[in-house]
Amino acid sequence: MSNTSLVTEFILMGLPHAPALDAPLFGIFLVVYVLTVLGNLLILLVIRVDSHLHTPMYSFLTNLSFIDMWFSTVTVPKMLMTLVSPSGRTISFHSCVAQLYFFHFLGSTECFLYTVMSYDRYLAISYPLRYTRMMSGSRCALLATSTWLSGSLHSAVQTILTFHLPYCGPNWIQHYFCDAPPILKLACADTSANEMVIFVNIGVVALGCFLLIVLSYVSLVCSILRIHTSEGRLRAFQTCASHCIVVLCFFVPCVVIYLRPGSRDVMDGVVAVFYTVLTPLLNPVVYTLRNKEVKKAVLKLRDKVAYSQEE
Repeated sequence: MSNTSLVTEFILMGLPHAPALDAPLFGIFLVVYVLTVLGNLLILLVIRVDSHLHTPMYSFLTNLSFIDMWFSTVTVPKMLMTLVSPSGRTISFHSCVAQLYFFHFLGSTECFLYTVMSYDRYLAISYPLRYTRMMSGSRCALLATSTWLSGSLHSAVQTILTFHLPYCGPNWIQHYFCDAPPILKLACADTSANEMVIFVNIGVVALGCFLLIVLSYVSLVCSILRIHTSEGRLRAFQTCASHCIVVLCFFVPCVVIYLRPGSRDVMDGVVAVFYTVLTPLLNPVVYTLRNKEVKKAVLKLRDKVAYSQEE
């Protein structure tokens, strides 16, 4: 980090809105955040206690739920503070560094994880008889670990490129959390090289993962169409539909913010809500409402709890 930075704290401008909407927005985002945390905790609990869900697919889903829970926690609580009082908008320089690092760490890890999950679905449907051997426990653990390590490395590059520049004022960040594009606008130096490297870095990761996911699903659709029974084809499509929904809701906003020329502060803040607030909530909603195995496990857990209370 740069020793010439004179700014000791930043002020987050928050979401663009009329002051009269402070209370309604606080209530809405608080409810969404609580549901996100509880929903993902429920998935973690259900997968942990139900032995039928101890498979590679649900192992990756466990990682996804854990990431979404903390991904939302990195940004939403601070956003809620900006809606409560003016003093809640202040964030120290080092806290801003930490927020940016963990935001990109969890976000890029989720990006890599979606790619691994699409590959897992491809193997499960295309090679059902060899799937257990091809996606062994050790290979599953290796793939999951590689997503976390890759996300950590990617985020470290983003954070270093952003905060090694001098910041000597102003210190108003046109966003509701610390992200690279609005922070670079405050640097007291030429940021063109940094912006280009960050653009390429995010572009390679996001587009690379998305293309691999598309390739996996094109191959997957070809395999599904070769299934002889209509019931088998329908079940295979339903298995993948939930993953496709969450992937699109995650990647489309990221492309809008990071991979388009120029930056529009108001638009960036609104679009960012989709993948920082809404997408983490979609994980438990989609995977419980559209997945029969998880719904069955949730009902079984509910019956166990009710039975234990009766005793």
